Amino acid sequence: MDPTKIVDKDSSFFGQPGGLQTLFFTEMWERMSYYGMRALLVLFMTASLQEGGIALTVASATAIYGLYTGAVYFMGLPGGWIADRLLGGQRATWYGGIIIMLGHIVLAIPSKAGFFIGMILVVLGTGLLKPNITAMVGQLYSSNDDRRDGGYTLYYMGINIGSIIGYIVTGYLMENAGYHWGFGAAAVGMAFGLIQYKLTKPKLGDVGAKPPKPLGPKAAKRSWGVIWLLLAGLAVYTYLALNNYVTLDPTLIAGNVAVIFTVIFFVYYLSIFLFGKLTKDEMKRLGALFLVCIASTMFWAGFEQAGSSFNLFARDLTDRMVGDFEIPTTWFQSLNSLFLVALSPFFAALWINLSKRMINPSYGFKSAIGLIIMATGFIVMFFASQAAASGLKVAPYWLVAVYFIHTVGELCLSPVALSAVSKLSPKRMAGQLMGVFVLTYAMGNVIAGLLAGGLDPENPQAMPELYWTIFVFGVSVGAVVFVLALFTRKWEKLAPDDGEDEHPGAVIDANEPVGKP
Repeated sequence: MDPTKIVDKDSSFFGQPGGLQTLFFTEMWERMSYYGMRALLVLFMTASLQEGGIALTVASATAIYGLYTGAVYFMGLPGGWIADRLLGGQRATWYGGIIIMLGHIVLAIPSKAGFFIGMILVVLGTGLLKPNITAMVGQLYSSNDDRRDGGYTLYYMGINIGSIIGYIVTGYLMENAGYHWGFGAAAVGMAFGLIQYKLTKPKLGDVGAKPPKPLGPKAAKRSWGVIWLLLAGLAVYTYLALNNYVTLDPTLIAGNVAVIFTVIFFVYYLSIFLFGKLTKDEMKRLGALFLVCIASTMFWAGFEQAGSSFNLFARDLTDRMVGDFEIPTTWFQSLNSLFLVALSPFFAALWINLSKRMINPSYGFKSAIGLIIMATGFIVMFFASQAAASGLKVAPYWLVAVYFIHTVGELCLSPVALSAVSKLSPKRMAGQLMGVFVLTYAMGNVIAGLLAGGLDPENPQAMPELYWTIFVFGVSVGAVVFVLALFTRKWEKLAPDDGEDEHPGAVIDANEPVGKP
């Protein structure tokens, strides 16, 4: 029986299919655990041993942070393949959630070795859960179901709610009980998500129950053998590194990984051009999409300072006292999610009203504007860091202003970029190109970690120049993309418009509110 015929008749969750309730709360608690834990990472790594941290340098800590966040996005590629060929979305989500919870439990144990093992587990689990739970949202709807937009709106609201809860809960525990209590709270949040997932999974029906393109028995057995071999190799390498048999330089590794991700991106993109048997129109559309990918990479390299350099700036250089209450450091990061919830309806209305007036800026134009707006946030940090360099702790409104500006930039770029992948990709390659696009997140996050290494709060005199450099570079790249978009905007109009869903399960319409990626 076609599962879409079942879910079409189901409207038990605010007029949406009941399966959305399962995915909504699972993702909400997973994002609570992920963002709550992520908010603590750099703070924990740079804190002294007396403060409960592991006393790494800022450069090493931010490089590790960049590697971690970049790896989370990169691992979504094999995670999606495992679901498509071996497990199916439902089981991939379940096992991914269990691995994430185990990772947080290990993180909650006071141990330097456990800290790194826990991070590895969270990376592996998130790579298995994140792409597949998002894909199942789209699979709840038939291609002509007009509830899809509203369903994604609810789903991404859950992401924002989860991230806000994570920042508030883990940040409060970090300040009042210790880092490992915050890590433990992330484990509890994931446990809540798993419990409700198991209890409400029947609402999903057949959606994601089986892999859509399963391998044959022999091929599946070989694939599992390769997967277990790779995991065993990772375990051995981790053991050697933790016991100092292998010397690791996080900054050097991050630089090499950034190069590897970039090479993979360009080689894959070029191979699609050369061997994808594309028509001339398809080549032009992929040329337009390439501009969006460049803007996306640069955007996340700047935006992801939130969990690293901005986090340290909030802890060490910001006056967080409001009367007798000290604002927990991580609470500043929740501003992005709060602003997203508040501003998303206005941006949705903006794009709709522009379209009604026959003013529909191209994907490249919107992406360039988003990048330029994000870059202007670093002007604010330039002035804030100048004040900090004079030896004063700065007022918290500097960070409030930066997060507001960055959120506006995100709303211009993030949903638009995902919509561009859906619209401009040839249908037969939509999945591949969504995977290639995810590499822009991975590249941007690793680069962000490397940039943050130069923003040491113990050396605030060096901050203004680097913040100014990031601003100039971001605006320059945005301006180049803007100019090139003037030439490629006609190429975007070559995209077929036959009313069919070009990438079911992973499309986010440009007019929808966006959550954390």
